[in-house]
Amino acid sequence: QIHVHKGHGAIAVKGHNVKLGRGGIREIEFFAQTQQLIAGGRMPDLRCRPTEEALKALAAARWIDEQTAEELTDCYWFMRDVEHRIQMVHDEQTHVLPETEAELKRIAFMLGFIDTTAFSRALETTLKTVEKRYARLFEKEEGLSSATGNLVFTGQQDDPDTLKTLKGLGFERPEAISGVIRTWHYGRYRATQSVEARERLTEMTPDLLKAFGESRRADEALLRFDNFLSGLPAGIQLFSLLGNNPALLDLMVNIMAAAPRLAEIIAERPHVFDGMLDPGLLVELPTRDYLGKRLKSFLSSARHYEEILDRLRIFAAEQRFLIGIRLLTGSIGGAQAGHAFTDLADLVIDEALKAVIAEMEAAHGKMPGGRVALAGMGKLGSFELTAGSDVDLILLYEHDDDASESDGAKPLDPVRYYTRLTQRLIAALSAPTAEGVLYEVDMRLRPSGNKGPVATRLRAFARYQREEAWTWEHMALSRARMMSGDAGLVAEAERIIEEVLAARRDRAKTVKDVLEMRALIEQEKPAKDIWDLKLIPGGLVDIEFIAQYLALVAPAKGHRVGTNELSTADALKALGALIDPNDLDTCLSALKLYTDLSQVIRLCIDGPFDPAKVPAGLTDRVARAAESPDMKTAEAEVKRLSKAVRKVFARVVS
Repeated sequence: QIHVHKGHGAIAVKGHNVKLGRGGIREIEFFAQTQQLIAGGRMPDLRCRPTEEALKALAAARWIDEQTAEELTDCYWFMRDVEHRIQMVHDEQTHVLPETEAELKRIAFMLGFIDTTAFSRALETTLKTVEKRYARLFEKEEGLSSATGNLVFTGQQDDPDTLKTLKGLGFERPEAISGVIRTWHYGRYRATQSVEARERLTEMTPDLLKAFGESRRADEALLRFDNFLSGLPAGIQLFSLLGNNPALLDLMVNIMAAAPRLAEIIAERPHVFDGMLDPGLLVELPTRDYLGKRLKSFLSSARHYEEILDRLRIFAAEQRFLIGIRLLTGSIGGAQAGHAFTDLADLVIDEALKAVIAEMEAAHGKMPGGRVALAGMGKLGSFELTAGSDVDLILLYEHDDDASESDGAKPLDPVRYYTRLTQRLIAALSAPTAEGVLYEVDMRLRPSGNKGPVATRLRAFARYQREEAWTWEHMALSRARMMSGDAGLVAEAERIIEEVLAARRDRAKTVKDVLEMRALIEQEKPAKDIWDLKLIPGGLVDIEFIAQYLALVAPAKGHRVGTNELSTADALKALGALIDPNDLDTCLSALKLYTDLSQVIRLCIDGPFDPAKVPAGLTDRVARAAESPDMKTAEAEVKRLSKAVRKVFARVVS
């Protein structure tokens, strides 16, 4: 609107408005402010007023590069100097350069130029620099239709030229695709009912069709997008994002072609897609520090218990989605994704525990000498969570021996206090709300399983592990990781776990127990097919059992190896002295393959993986994850390695 205003449209010197004209001060301010609006909600450091400070903050956050920030800062202050000289000459609030040579020369001299030619050259260079940077952010290229052919979707009948264009773009059933798009334009979905939404969708349709046409089984992928669109509550925000960001449009096509589960997440919570605007997304690794800083910022303004939990749910959903996008696009591998999903869970569960403790203390007071710690078990303990994993937890507590009840207005005895605290934590993590569920919680690995109390006093935990625990429980303990809570209690729990695992065991009994446990799993949970990577003979369970078995028998063989802060791969490497090097290589190769495959599969779909029924894009990605040219080769590699691992299992656990 500023540009179409009289006198603001073209770059000039005489009579040019240095504030509102092309390449002027306002374009620099808009350049910074627009990106502050997009990213400032997640990054408080971007919420600053001065333009120079905002440009520096955007560069630090990698929203723009250093060169752009420096260029625009120099341009900003140069034009501010010009603006000040104009106002000094005219003694009024104006931003328009004089149109006469004499008055322009006066401005040039005041700025230190030898003549108007030198000044004009410098000003034009500045204005064009700003215009170029501004245009890259806001201006779009010409649409597809003129270059590709007719795309007309009005009326009741198919346009012959449009069908020809669709066929040329890669669609096998152009009549069906044309009918689908007419449905969009008729506003039959909630997302396309408003005029503005239909206009945005119409604008992006040519690019959308081109992108889908380039995917394998283009018709299938576009029909999946249509199904996604039919369930979307509103479309303007998403259509605007896609229409102005070609990279996001390509990503949306990839999701529709390969990852129905991610498509469902976007449909239910469109806000998760906003994080894709972060230009550093595919460059920065989702480390614990990276996630921790963002979580701290996101929670900074939350004050109340429910608000904290809702923000945790929003943050976890968005970051799980973004970690998944990195995995889908290949910027991180399966092991990195597992570590990132686990780091995210650690951070979110820690904040939830703090909020629950504060809420308990507000309602029931503190328990004298009361302390709490959380142990992560299973894949949570070994940094191997997937996009759809639940979390295995054990809550441990301690208090003064003479503590009979808490000191609040509604006191509770210790057992009820910590039972209620644990129940609140489970509810905080797993109760369904408008913002979804944080994590499904499994506490069956606690002492005595489902028959035991949900919260366990540390001394009772120690006694149980030393005197009553079964071999399989000690196997699970070898993956336990103290992840949150009171530092002193965490250290005490770690010492107990280390002591229990350092005990010398009867090797023959351990072998017998491990084999019986594996046989029981095979009997009660047989693998459905070769793609049941966890349960197939020679699959993930066998590899995990090899690592856990070796951890238990290591002390009797004179080795003390701590595996509680390690992934399964790192645990196997640490236990390498107890296994033949060739067998170790076999296990590590198989584990990498299973991890890469299972991470992609669990990201993209819920339920079993059947290559004949899943989207073509997913089979492509599974083959790529297996570093195979096609699914037949990938399946052959899974069969080869699973047979080899089964033989290793038989040799090691014997």
